[in-house]
Amino acid sequence: MFRLLFVLFIIIPIIEISVLIQVGAVFGLWPTIAIVIFTAWLGAKYVRQQGLATLSSVQTKMAQGQMPSDEIVTGLMLLVAGVLLVTPGFVTDFFGLSLLVPAVRHAIAGSVMSHMKNNPGQQGFQFHSHSQNSADFSQPPESPFQEHIQPPHKGQTLDGEFERKD
Repeated sequence: MFRLLFVLFIIIPIIEISVLIQVGAVFGLWPTIAIVIFTAWLGAKYVRQQGLATLSSVQTKMAQGQMPSDEIVTGLMLLVAGVLLVTPGFVTDFFGLSLLVPAVRHAIAGSVMSHMKNNPGQQGFQFHSHSQNSADFSQPPESPFQEHIQPPHKGQTLDGEFERKD
């Protein structure tokens, strides 16, 4: 997690600044600023357009009683694209504009979905007790409304299943 945050907040801004300086040296200050503003405006326009189309598709699928999982993933990627396009710079604009291409979004969504299907063991709930509980469980509860619960043993995992009943 630290590496990801380091890349997001240190490395990417350094790359963006160096690219902005190089483009500014070639085109000049005002054309560079105009290009950055234009790409942000154009990106926001297309994110809005595709986001509304995705919302319409979600509403249609839900009205038909289907789960709009693809549309949810598409909506999240459009949100990321919008953030990248509004962030000043050419590198983030490139990645944001690439997320506006439906083929790129479908490839990323397919990769994420296959990763989720290939790792079913990563899903579920586990309970781990990390605290040293010094309560005396040999005594009855102080009030009739308290439950008498035994603490889990060290390293014990509680397993369970659930079933949705609609």
